[in-house]
Amino acid sequence: MSSRLRRLRRLRRPQIALIALIAALAIGYAINALSSDDHHSGLRDGTVALSTLPRQVSETVDLIQAHGPFPYRQDGEIFNNAEHRLPSEPRGYYHEYTVDTPGSPDRGTRRIITGKIGEVYYTSDHYETFRRVDVTR
Repeated sequence: MSSRLRRLRRLRRPQIALIALIAALAIGYAINALSSDDHHSGLRDGTVALSTLPRQVSETVDLIQAHGPFPYRQDGEIFNNAEHRLPSEPRGYYHEYTVDTPGSPDRGTRRIITGKIGEVYYTSDHYETFRRVDVTR
């Protein structure tokens, strides 16, 4: 009976180690998911079609694709993402463009932010929240 008991103990050690390893991995993945740069308080889920946004957004996207001319001197400047509402990228990755707001005496609150690999984000509330824009729809 003692050899059987020893054999059971030998089997349990690897099982306990495996359980501990799985638990450690699960905790690590959970911590990573909570602190991941993909979860930004200002970036809303899903992608919005360009055709569903105000006409001025499409006009701004057209100007961006044509490389200007832009109506405001700040258009095309580096967007620093200081509030970390978009995915973290190195300085110079994002650029901002004004979306005209009819009736506004200044640039208004609407902007398009572009990324180096073609991402397009729209904010209607001056960088508080963003939606990724599908410019093909």
